[in-house]
Amino acid sequence: MAERELSWARLNRALLARQLLLERADLDPVAAVERVGGLQTQYSPSAYIGLWSRLAGFRRADLTDALTRGRIVQGWVMRCTIHMVSAADHPPLTEAVRAHRRVWWTRDPRSAGIDMPAAAEVVRDLLAAGPLTQAAIVDGLLAAGFGKDAFTGVQLWLDLVRVPPAGTWERPRAHVYGLARTPRAPVDLAAAEELLARRYLRGYGPATPGDLGRYAGWTITHTRTVLDRLALRTFRDPDGALLYDLPRAALPEADAPAPVRFLGTFDGALLLGHATRARLVPAEHRHEVFHVRKPQSAPTFLVDGRVAGTWRYADGRVRTAPFEALPPAVRDDVEAEADRLTAFHRDG
Repeated sequence: MAERELSWARLNRALLARQLLLERADLDPVAAVERVGGLQTQYSPSAYIGLWSRLAGFRRADLTDALTRGRIVQGWVMRCTIHMVSAADHPPLTEAVRAHRRVWWTRDPRSAGIDMPAAAEVVRDLLAAGPLTQAAIVDGLLAAGFGKDAFTGVQLWLDLVRVPPAGTWERPRAHVYGLARTPRAPVDLAAAEELLARRYLRGYGPATPGDLGRYAGWTITHTRTVLDRLALRTFRDPDGALLYDLPRAALPEADAPAPVRFLGTFDGALLLGHATRARLVPAEHRHEVFHVRKPQSAPTFLVDGRVAGTWRYADGRVRTAPFEALPPAVRDDVEAEADRLTAFHRDG
């Protein structure tokens, strides 16, 4: 049976709905980060803005409290990149990508000559008495005869997490690390891989195996083996690409209303990585969103499901820079949302 085709507009609305950007959800931060597949947070305040745009009544203290209580953790997960994920998800998601991340590191010239298991044991011993700053960990590695690059690879052999208050809105410098909690029972690898695939499809589907593979850091062959183990439905995009999806995931109509929403730096970088299929970024403005010389996207705002400009917080307020002149009613909506984001910056 031929797969049903989904239009670009329908795929746009599907992504926005699953990322909770069509309607603010009544969820706590823990449930929200699970729903959207984790939040990319090299710069931790971007997660606060991301949750503010997605959740009804969200306050900065809600996420800080979840981080402080260990209900949400920040650590290297997918693509060797810092994410905020739930404490329950952290062990399986880390296990699902561990071997693949190690292969990536061993191909990096910086890994040459480093005994990574031995370096990981040094760091484990250093952290046995409690969290340390990154500088102290690097000093310990240097004292043990390892180069400064060893720290980059250590997190692929030893599960580290950022330790609050470092890595929060109030103290965004995320430079204090500790050992992740050891799960009560060994993590089953197959179940962990399947959880990661479901988290991705729930937050970003429908998607191709290549989409999932890039998100997880898996090879396309491995990605297909994981998808084959799941009970999924399939679609086609207008170019004919085969899309996989969870059986009952949201698929709003193409004309579903898409309100103005603001995205932070790294939250937007991950979301906009799906821009081609969801048509989020107008091609003529792509260079204004993705900076060649910076490892991130610009903070952006969406109008009717597409990026319509960038924004920054300066001199005590959110200032917008639309790509093109906006109709008066749309401009009013953008400025109203900017005012609300200004209040969030000021008051939390």
